[in-house]
Amino acid sequence: QDYTWEDHGYSLINRLYPDVGQLLDEKFQVVYNLTYNTIAMHCGVDTSMLRRAIWNYVHCIFGIRYDDYDYGEVNQLLERSLKIYIKTVACYPEKTTKRTYTQFWRHFKHSEKVHINLLLLEARMQAALLYAL
Repeated sequence: QDYTWEDHGYSLINRLYPDVGQLLDEKFQVVYNLTYNTIAMHCGVDTSMLRRAIWNYVHCIFGIRYDDYDYGEVNQLLERSLKIYIKTVACYPEKTTKRTYTQFWRHFKHSEKVHINLLLLEARMQAALLYAL
């Protein structure tokens, strides 16, 4: 059975430390739903699949997999350089360099790259909390 933040982690942390679950959940939701609906030069784009792929890829790196998610989407939506960057930042943040940052998504805006960082760091935090709880 899946042990998820929505079904188990949120309620358990609220029992251990009241109101923290709500604050963490709001933080996760704000970052997860953050979008300008743009990708590089394209406007009006639904980025929800990409955001979900990044979130689930980070969880997958830490051994958390969901039965109801098609992980083929990760390979379709995340190019190799982005996957390398995500794994480096999530697992070995001390090895992250400016060169690593500039190697992925070369034609994308700086704000889009910052959003990727926010997504992967919040997903990593959620994964760590799931393990701790």
